[in-house]
Amino acid sequence: MLFRLPLILSLGVSCAGAQSLEDVLTSNSQLTSLVNALEEFPDLLEELNSAQNITVLAPDNAAFAALASTPAGQAAASDPSLLEAVLEYHVISGTYLASDIPATGAFVPTLLTNASYTNVTGGQRVEGINTDGSVTFFSGGKAESDVSQADITFDGGVVHIIDSVLTIPANITATAQAAGLTTLANALIQTNLLETVNVLPDLTVFAPTNAAFAAINSTVGNLTNTQLAGVLEYHVINGTVGYSTLLTNGETISTLDNGLNVTITLPGSGAVKVNQANVVIPDVLVANGVVHVIDSVLIPASSQRSWLPRL
Repeated sequence: MLFRLPLILSLGVSCAGAQSLEDVLTSNSQLTSLVNALEEFPDLLEELNSAQNITVLAPDNAAFAALASTPAGQAAASDPSLLEAVLEYHVISGTYLASDIPATGAFVPTLLTNASYTNVTGGQRVEGINTDGSVTFFSGGKAESDVSQADITFDGGVVHIIDSVLTIPANITATAQAAGLTTLANALIQTNLLETVNVLPDLTVFAPTNAAFAAINSTVGNLTNTQLAGVLEYHVINGTVGYSTLLTNGETISTLDNGLNVTITLPGSGAVKVNQANVVIPDVLVANGVVHVIDSVLIPASSQRSWLPRL
């Protein structure tokens, strides 16, 4: 970014005089809350000080103050394991300058691998997007954290100061309920698929809106639980986390519904379709993968499900 050199010089960081991560963080008065949190976990701090090729997303003091008044902040304050997980989620594997984050978005792995909080192979992801030089990171629930100061180098990588604490992605059920996808959440409970979608690793879920379910209520309302489970399983990709940046035009992907495929179409301008449904909210990060909210329910072809009417 244009202010990179003045920022680095103002913090006393230069290529000629490399500093540890702890040195860089403690020298910045905006980051005392982060330093205090890290000091509660000496092993993690030591690991980060000796690490190479990492990017640290460093919430400023105001970000921690805002978090403290929320239920998530109160939970982290009373649960050291959760707080450590939150800190790990702010460390990206790999060095990413602001200019390395593309306008189309990048889903980068973090050090958060604790199975109590994530079930994504290689570490939970955070999404970064560069908009005309301004970088924003998206975490659980599409929470936004803007980079206020970028590209502060240290001898193991780079620090970006952000204006809010990242949110660890919740499980699919909690995410659906928080997003108002209550029909989907209730259907998962009704069909006993709740545990399946919450615990399987590396999932992609195409989540219909309440309006999408209401549009075919006369069909869905007449299905048995087994039949409804088949419809829901047709919305789940197992073993592949299909972030939007990884989807390709014309790609077919096998679903949990006995391997029946859905087809991805990319019409242009960033739009994504799955079969005939439009993705209306892409890339909602969840504990075990990603959710794309869609505007219609995916129904397998009648020839594949004889009990379904052709819609």
